[in-house]
Amino acid sequence: MEYLPNIIFAIILISGIGYFASNVKKLIRNIKLGHKVDANDNKSERWKNVINIALGQSKLVKRPVSGFLHAIVYVGFIIINIEVLEIIIDGLFGTHRIGLSVLPESVYGFLIGSFEVLAVLVLVSVIVFWIRRNVIKIKRFLSSEMKGWPKSDGNIILYFEVVLMCLFLIMNATDTTFQNMEAGNVISQFIAPWFNGLSEGTLSVIERSAWWLHVVGILIFLNYLYFSKHLHILLAFPNVYFGKVVPKGKFNNLEAVTAEVKLMMDPDADPYAAPPETSEDEVPAKFGASDVMDLSQVQLLNAYTCTECGRCTSECPANLTGKKLSPRKIMMDTRDRLEEVGKNIDANNGEFKDDGKQLLGDYITNEELWACTTCNACVEACPVSIDPLSIIVEMRRYLVMEQSAAPMELNTMMTNIENNGAPWPYNQMDRLNWKDEN
Repeated sequence: MEYLPNIIFAIILISGIGYFASNVKKLIRNIKLGHKVDANDNKSERWKNVINIALGQSKLVKRPVSGFLHAIVYVGFIIINIEVLEIIIDGLFGTHRIGLSVLPESVYGFLIGSFEVLAVLVLVSVIVFWIRRNVIKIKRFLSSEMKGWPKSDGNIILYFEVVLMCLFLIMNATDTTFQNMEAGNVISQFIAPWFNGLSEGTLSVIERSAWWLHVVGILIFLNYLYFSKHLHILLAFPNVYFGKVVPKGKFNNLEAVTAEVKLMMDPDADPYAAPPETSEDEVPAKFGASDVMDLSQVQLLNAYTCTECGRCTSECPANLTGKKLSPRKIMMDTRDRLEEVGKNIDANNGEFKDDGKQLLGDYITNEELWACTTCNACVEACPVSIDPLSIIVEMRRYLVMEQSAAPMELNTMMTNIENNGAPWPYNQMDRLNWKDEN
């Protein structure tokens, strides 16, 4: 029975990490449903973006209040969880604060003291975040797509962080050995008096309970990430690396279409000649995208990385003028559809069975797509380099090239370009008539 706690700990640890690994495997499988993207270009710039944007959070702090608070939570939570290494060793081998055995007491005390200060800063930041969401009710958290689960998810993660930080401080405050060190208990020394009058045995029970709950809470938090918008904690780094490094206003061209246009514009081309041979890779099976499988792997990674912060929607001119478009909703819908497709594959032994649904129409409407002005404000605003515009453009491309379902105004313009060489309804011979009106 002496090793029973260690065995239980090992079982909990392996189960928690195993379940997380299985979900990561599903995540990778779902992302790979998209088309491959070559991201071997501009490697130095990509790594620079990872350091500045993902690690340094340079885009996040453009809004100083929320950016500063998020930086505290991010840095504090990551650094505090360095202690998880000590917890794992203690849990597996039955030791207690193994750090004291390998580090000088002053160094160990400095580390734990830093963790305690950060825990309090995280607590304060999280409480401010909760107030902003639920009391002040900032507008970007009140959009229609933020009802139900997305709203609850935002609060649940805050509660998680509060509980984990409190358990960490209580664990330290009731550890008499640690408190007697009088080194590192910079915050917990003020909590310890709350437990005055309790016996050593009772304090030990409270400390052990807080320790176990802290461990289990971290594993639950880890596995909750897959179902939460907070998956960006892990995915922000690869997402920023694979983010767009070409000018934001540059659209991708389809090689097959480009070849046809060049042929049409070549005055020496023989209209009766056989078209040039093209490989299967150059001619897409479908122009544009109507479902998640038509998107690229980077776009699907974007969907999973979305933080639902709403900065994109709050900067969108179409949304600000009352249009139905919300770039955040585009990303949330893409993720929801991708999850639905993944569950379909799981239920059908690894194969997708047509469910009569698709991203276009069942999740995202034509009205939303055509409301976009392609101004790139959403792309510029995103703190983790997500590109909602690329998905919108691909779905528009499908509507135009596969369904001829462009708005009347756009069809008129394209007809004028085809007939008159310009978007205006004037014959080419009449273009300069305006100069004679004077």
